[in-house]
Amino acid sequence: MGLLDSIESPEDVKKLKESELRVLAKEIRKKILETVTTNGGHLASNLGVVELTIALHRVFDSPRDAIIWDVGHQSYAHKLITGRLKDFDRIRKKGGLSGFPKRSESIHDIFDTGHSSTSLSSALGLLESRKRQGKNGRVVAVIGDGALTAGMAFEALANVSQLELPLIVILNDNKMSISRNVGALSRYLSRLTATNHYQAFRRSFDAIVVSIPRIGRSLLELIVRGKRAVKAIFFKENLFADLGFEYVGPIDGHNIPVLLSVLAQVKRLQRPVVVHVMTKKGNGFFKAEEDPEAFHGLAPSCLDLPVVARPSFTELFGRHMADLAQERPELVAITAAMSKGTGLDRMAKLLPSRVYDVGIAEQHAVTFAAGLAAGGLLPVVAIYSTFMQRAVDQVIHDVALPNHHVVFAMDRAGAVGEDGETHQGFFDIPLFKNLPNSTILAPSCAAEMGSFLRFALDWKGPVFLRFPKARVDCDEPGCEAPPVPGRGIFLRKREKASVLICALGPVAHAAARATDRINESGFPIDLYSLRFASPLDEQEIAGICSGYRIMAIVEEGSKAGGVGESIASILARRAVRVKLVILGFGPGLPSQATRDELLSDAGLDEEGLYTTFTLLAADAAGRVDEAHPILTR
Repeated sequence: MGLLDSIESPEDVKKLKESELRVLAKEIRKKILETVTTNGGHLASNLGVVELTIALHRVFDSPRDAIIWDVGHQSYAHKLITGRLKDFDRIRKKGGLSGFPKRSESIHDIFDTGHSSTSLSSALGLLESRKRQGKNGRVVAVIGDGALTAGMAFEALANVSQLELPLIVILNDNKMSISRNVGALSRYLSRLTATNHYQAFRRSFDAIVVSIPRIGRSLLELIVRGKRAVKAIFFKENLFADLGFEYVGPIDGHNIPVLLSVLAQVKRLQRPVVVHVMTKKGNGFFKAEEDPEAFHGLAPSCLDLPVVARPSFTELFGRHMADLAQERPELVAITAAMSKGTGLDRMAKLLPSRVYDVGIAEQHAVTFAAGLAAGGLLPVVAIYSTFMQRAVDQVIHDVALPNHHVVFAMDRAGAVGEDGETHQGFFDIPLFKNLPNSTILAPSCAAEMGSFLRFALDWKGPVFLRFPKARVDCDEPGCEAPPVPGRGIFLRKREKASVLICALGPVAHAAARATDRINESGFPIDLYSLRFASPLDEQEIAGICSGYRIMAIVEEGSKAGGVGESIASILARRAVRVKLVILGFGPGLPSQATRDELLSDAGLDEEGLYTTFTLLAADAAGRVDEAHPILTR
């Protein structure tokens, strides 16, 4: 039995001898490595904060002292220390632990997080709330250097001095976000120092100066300005001091005695403080240390996976972008710290000057693209669907309204899987389908991935290309047909069919397989691949649907506000009488599970669609109770 087995709460960490903490760190690192290589998950980021996590829980008193993890994908050691060891083998599995902080799991998880750069704002709000209610306890926000590139983090930093709250910011500096950090900020962070002795001297000195009659406060202000001027000479990095923070560090984030000493001093400070901690992403696992980007997020058993013949949509997008960029000198690409995750690393290697990694700054990425388009370039912005939520205003104000030709490659649209609620790409269609001048396409296969991207580049105005985190299906006959704005194609067409299935994106292939099984049993069903989510050719849609008694819309996204509701509206306006069923995801976001499990639970896999289509066919033949729940959705 190791030390980790004896840890049921942070109080148990406090009971250990300081010499035992290094052993505990080794055991935690081993447990994380074993679990992630089996289940998948975030490896490098978690291996890098093991000692920091131990020190935080040793010095502070969670949950009385709130520890808030920015993004949260580095919270595995935190979960192990806060009583979740027995469930850790089920992390990121259906019914198991989330891979991110989750309030329903533990009182030590202060916020549900999954997106970056939110910790400072939420921590500041929590601290102000506690102050107003007279509640005790420190608030600590742990934020990575990459997350500081987001504007929201700067907004929070600027607000701290205004509220004069003793927020503790742990700046975890590992020179990485996911892709390597870019920009001036990553070169900005360096050393200043602060100790309890210095703080005591400063308080006494400030009090003496202020007590000088008539000139005390003016003199103190002059001294403070002089001190900052001296720092500006000897330390080019005085951003945090200018924002009202004490700045401590940098310190070795893997040296537990140093961490304990510094954090103990900081805990007693009653003013905002930034503790600059230097860590190594992937620490303790050589492969992850050498290539932390590759070991940021791993698939289950990633170290032993065989080569899969079918590429992913992301890989196809990356290949096409690299090829098209060599044909089109005006084509440029933008990523928000995810060049490899979005497939743009291939283009970046071939044409590095034409791929812009702006860091974790989705809002800036969108408006930057608007500027590039206004200047005559052809920008493609590659951002995950869930992260596009962060830039909705910029899309509306800076791209859609002025009708700039910007292409948005929205990867991870639909069911994403093990990352849980915060990463599901269900809302892009409701968010963007009604924007002026905008077009949304959803390729279903390899052939459409290439032709749709070319269409997007040749079109005018904002174009959204949405595709899932999945491997492509084999092309269906007819998929090679070029896209026609607002129209789809029939993948299955039978004589005398009274049931029509309309499907958007890759789910059309599962629908095709389910439809084939039903057609073989003698119930003719037609299948129409929508291709476009917006705008839809109303006359085309109404004309097609009017020939059927029953139809179903199948979409891998939110039913509320999705393409199904758009078609229902068209049919109502055009007085087309047809029984309509919409299949998709409901209002309750699913927790972590595999993509296949999420699709199965929503009835969007082949078996679920087969069951529903069978019922629709029976209903069309008058052989089913119309009160059935599927038919009354």
